Amino acid sequence: MKILLLTDGIMPFAIGGMQKHSQQLAKHMAASGHDVTLVHCVYGNHPLPSSVEIFEAFGEVAMQHLEIISLRFPQLGKIPGHYLNESYVYSKLIFEKIKDRLTTFDFIYSKGFTAWYFIEQKKKGMALPPISVKFHGYEMFQKPANVKMWLQNLMLKRPVMWNNRHADYIFSYGGGITKLLLQLGLKGGKILDIPTGIDPSWCVTTIARKSIAPIRFCFVGRYERRKGIEEIHEALMKLDSNAFQFDFVGPIPPSQRIKRSGVNYHGSINSAKEMMRILDQCDILVAPSHSEGMPNVIMEAMARGLAILTTRVGAIESVVDESNGWFVEPGSSDSLRRTLETILSSDLSDISAKREASLQRIRLFSWDKIAAQTIEKIPDLIR
Repeated sequence: MKILLLTDGIMPFAIGGMQKHSQQLAKHMAASGHDVTLVHCVYGNHPLPSSVEIFEAFGEVAMQHLEIISLRFPQLGKIPGHYLNESYVYSKLIFEKIKDRLTTFDFIYSKGFTAWYFIEQKKKGMALPPISVKFHGYEMFQKPANVKMWLQNLMLKRPVMWNNRHADYIFSYGGGITKLLLQLGLKGGKILDIPTGIDPSWCVTTIARKSIAPIRFCFVGRYERRKGIEEIHEALMKLDSNAFQFDFVGPIPPSQRIKRSGVNYHGSINSAKEMMRILDQCDILVAPSHSEGMPNVIMEAMARGLAILTTRVGAIESVVDESNGWFVEPGSSDSLRRTLETILSSDLSDISAKREASLQRIRLFSWDKIAAQTIEKIPDLIR
């Protein structure tokens, strides 16, 4: 098959869950022998990646069936709605770049708004292959963390729904995300459930550090209100600092950090090896998000043998349940504090059992298997 994969960026040239998902999907589709043309972008003043950097990101096997087209994401200023305008212009930019080749592809797999202009042209009568869309988290339809997020979500809802309604197919993480799509009135027959995956290089067979006191927690993510960092800080200030250690990984501004014994801030870490090293020293990942899709960080933490403390949002319950984690109420520092206290007073063997359960469950989500599931569905969609 010849697949056109459109995305807002790929790791390591752009940071984020969608970018990591795009890189892995392209890599494993191409490695399985399918011809993949991947169109991605970089942001701001970042240089376009060189051929050597591309090769290092995908490897020799994938590059035999992979074509990479690198573009720059448009910058149209900071007026309200600029991201939507930029996304539409970016979609048109992609279209103009490859419009003479569109009939050579069997299927278009698009992330976010990247197929927006393509869908418009198809509605006008242009002959195009089946177009699928994937909005990773659908956070704009989940409960916002504050008024600012509510306003942002309000602006996004209509164009997201337009793209979903008029695309031929919708890729969903399944679980709570598919349930949400059905509640929004989208047709079940066009929704395809495929979870995200984990690169086998992340997976360990045995836990590196056995659970010992003090229990070591970690948070990994951007400084973003919906991630629940404020609730973590509030909860930690009410706990005995001698009973735990807590590591924060991500670009959290110094002004937004708390000063507390046992709490460490590592800043941004782009090295996978360094990220693995930190996770291997921890017992439990804390991810109390207000809204989510299926966070890559949860998959990565499970692959290193961590139990998960999180919320029942998005498709998280597809990978976390009571066997390998705990759930708290989104936006509630009291719920988080009570759960942390329960964990700190529990038997270490119970924590170890949940960590082992994470290792067992994550094996179902290897990227080899996830890419194979995706590829198996596409021929039926083409027919």
